[in-house]
Amino acid sequence: MRFYGLALIASAVVLGACGGGDKNASTDTTAAVTPAPAAGATTGAAAAPAAGGVAPAPATGKTWDVKMYGDATGYKFEPADLTIKAGDAVNFTVVDGQPHNIAFDPSTVPAAGKAQLEANMPNPMSELNSPMLLNAGDHYTISFANVAPGTYPFHCTPHLAMGMKGTITVQ
Repeated sequence: MRFYGLALIASAVVLGACGGGDKNASTDTTAAVTPAPAAGATTGAAAAPAAGGVAPAPATGKTWDVKMYGDATGYKFEPADLTIKAGDAVNFTVVDGQPHNIAFDPSTVPAAGKAQLEANMPNPMSELNSPMLLNAGDHYTISFANVAPGTYPFHCTPHLAMGMKGTITVQ
C-alpha cells in the first residue's frame, strides 16, 4: 500500500512539472533592484523584512551569469563553481533540460549568511529554494548583498541525483 502512495505522489509531481501553459512564455523572477538614494535624500517606506526579520538587500556589484543545462551529456550548471564578492548577484538562466531550480541546503549554508541569503531570494518555493523555472530563457537572480563570506553549495532539486550542483564562494 505504501508503494501505491509513493507512486501517486511521484505521478502528481511529474504531471505538475510537465503541465500545460504557453511553452514560449518566459518567467522572470529577478529581484527588484532599487537604486541608492542621493546623499541627504530621504526615502519612503523601507523594504519589508523577510521571515527572520532580515530585509532583502539589492545587489551593488557585478552580476554573474550561470547557465543551466540538461541533455544527453548530463545535467549541469555552467560554471558550476563561482567566486564572487559580497554585493554581487548571480543570474541563473535555463538553456535546456528544464524544469530547473536553485536550492541551497540549509544544513550546508554558513549560519552567518543564511538569513540574508533567504531574504535575498525572491518568491521562494520553500526555505532557500527558488521557484521552478519551466521554460528555456527563464532566469532567476539572487543578490549576495550583505551575505556573509563563505562557501554556499547549491543544486537543482529535480536533477540533484544526476549531479547538478555547484558552489558559490562569497569573499
